[in-house]
Amino acid sequence: MFSRLGSFPRVLAASIVLALGAGSDAIPASAIAGSPASSLPRSLETLFLQREGKTVQHSSHATTAGAADSWVVPAESTVTIVDHRGAGVIRRWWMTVVQHVEYPEMLRHLIVRCYWDDEPTPSVEAPLADFFGLSFGEVHDYASIPVSVTSGGLNCYWPMPFHRHARITIENRGSIPVSGLFFNVGVESSKVPDDALYFHAQFRRVAPTVRDRPVVVLEATGSGQYVGTVLSARTLRGKGPRFLEGNERFFVDGEREASMEGTGTEDYFSGGLYFANGTFAAPYHGVTVLDRDANRVGAYRWHIPDPISFSRSFRLELQHGYDDNAIADYATTAFWYQTHPHAPFPGLPDQLGAIPDLPTLQVPGMLEGEKLRAEFVTKGQARLQSTEEFGGSWSGDAQLLWTGGEVGSRITLFIEAPEEREYELIGYFTRGPGFGNARISVARRQLGIVDGFDKTMHPSGARSFGRVPLKVGPNELLIEITGKDPRASGYAVGVDGFRLGE
Repeated sequence: MFSRLGSFPRVLAASIVLALGAGSDAIPASAIAGSPASSLPRSLETLFLQREGKTVQHSSHATTAGAADSWVVPAESTVTIVDHRGAGVIRRWWMTVVQHVEYPEMLRHLIVRCYWDDEPTPSVEAPLADFFGLSFGEVHDYASIPVSVTSGGLNCYWPMPFHRHARITIENRGSIPVSGLFFNVGVESSKVPDDALYFHAQFRRVAPTVRDRPVVVLEATGSGQYVGTVLSARTLRGKGPRFLEGNERFFVDGEREASMEGTGTEDYFSGGLYFANGTFAAPYHGVTVLDRDANRVGAYRWHIPDPISFSRSFRLELQHGYDDNAIADYATTAFWYQTHPHAPFPGLPDQLGAIPDLPTLQVPGMLEGEKLRAEFVTKGQARLQSTEEFGGSWSGDAQLLWTGGEVGSRITLFIEAPEEREYELIGYFTRGPGFGNARISVARRQLGIVDGFDKTMHPSGARSFGRVPLKVGPNELLIEITGKDPRASGYAVGVDGFRLGE
């Protein structure tokens, strides 16, 4: 991996590994002999070798006596913090915002953009918080190799090369003026290898997630390598971090099937069992937020030892729960290096701050299945089941689930009518891989059969059984299992509820 030290991207991983304090034999002698100092990995091992170029620092230091060493960023305005002409590499980037303690969401409303070599659109566009690995705009101290947050300071060590020009801006999308923006950005002003790839970062948000549609973290075209992900995810309806059951999928160079697919979101971020032991910070992965009460997870994963290369295109997807069925809020920031030009970025979402939980769905007039009196179960068990985590649209976020039955098994429910007359009986059920077929009867009159099988679990929607005469008070409704689709794994019956139409 050290055979082409003149190629900046190929020494990126080695540079960071060596910076951790590798031994004196970590760099082959051939890598040092005959190589210009400016192309060597940075570590204690090479600090005694003279480097070419000059270090320039762009900072918020006061230019007049008595002035503050910080900048003001009015609401709905943009400032340029770096405007550097000539070739170089950004080596260190430190920032802090005084008011983020008083206004926690401020770091989500400050947008950082980086433009390399006079490109018309930015290669970096992300909220300040997410760019520095902070989830939900909240400040939590942690330390990883390329970025860290330490006692109020935001630190970035991703190398960012350019050949002619670097421009970095900060936009304040919030309604509160920033009165204390401090920054130091160090540029090593020197020649950059011709084949150096440009640094990129892109923020996306999907809230709420869409059933049967994975979250797209990045779609890129060109040649390069993917190097990191920051995630802020939380449940918007339901309880528990069921969204973590989703896998990551990498599609490289136009693949129809992912060449890499994982085993769960917490596994991708190198944790396990829904991050069983809490938050942690490791060199290449960590969990900065784990709020089990609010079902929130904030995590980072750096592909520094294992960058994912692509020559034409790249796509990263995250599933949200099994079969993409969790209703959640996903904010992601992708980090990668690639050639120019890059693909257009999607527009930033209008909502950058907190999003409230979605209200429980309630079908008007629904006689909720989980509240119906169930008796005379000939086989199996009927129980209330919460459907909050399934991400569908069950009324009341629950259903009556009957399991353990077989062909011919019966259960009697009681539905109440406000007056004696005919009603249209409308039923709502659950379909899924383990559900069978069931016949609905009222007053010994067979009304129809519900087909319970589908490849994914979801609500059936409204099903009319025609008009039926009902008496005042409880009326018996019989459900009988009649069979199942050959593909079904069981005979379960899920009753979301019934509604009495005019």
